Amino acid sequence: MRPMALVAIAGLALTGCDSRDTTVARAAGANGASIELPVPDPSPSADTASPTPAGPDTLPGEVAANPGASLSTIGFPQGGDALDREARTALDRVAADPRVRSGRIVLRGHSDSEGDDEANRRMSRKRAEAVRDYLAGKGIARTAMTVIALGETRPIAPNARPDGSDDSAGRARNRRVEIALASADRP
Repeated sequence: MRPMALVAIAGLALTGCDSRDTTVARAAGANGASIELPVPDPSPSADTASPTPAGPDTLPGEVAANPGASLSTIGFPQGGDALDREARTALDRVAADPRVRSGRIVLRGHSDSEGDDEANRRMSRKRAEAVRDYLAGKGIARTAMTVIALGETRPIAPNARPDGSDDSAGRARNRRVEIALASADRP
């Protein structure tokens, strides 16, 4: 009986909360009872404190002043490690940016979750190396580029739908190489 009293007290405490905000978080209370708590609005200063991450259409020079921001994302929607025409065009823009030419960049290779972890890590490395080799051919020093193979560990889209079926569009988005300027304190 005591756990139910705690749930009742929590419910009474919540009735005094600001009723304008209907966003709630649910937590399991005693004996599986559901407790709803109001979720505070995000701090307005949090929105303005950090710049918006660069999207795939952002020009490299616009985000080059923000180390760690993605300069470009090179997709491999068909799988494999071959660069298509769209990827080469994006890499030409990256290679032309003077801040890229004089700085250090990080190439983070990714894969979808199909296959085993080690094979996915190898494929993500091959993709990042293909980007590195292309940029080296455009005059970017190999020593100024760091390759990191992440495999399937950092998806940006679901590899499967909620019902468990394959999400081929999500898998295609996860097969990518992200290019970022290296910050002074880490690669």
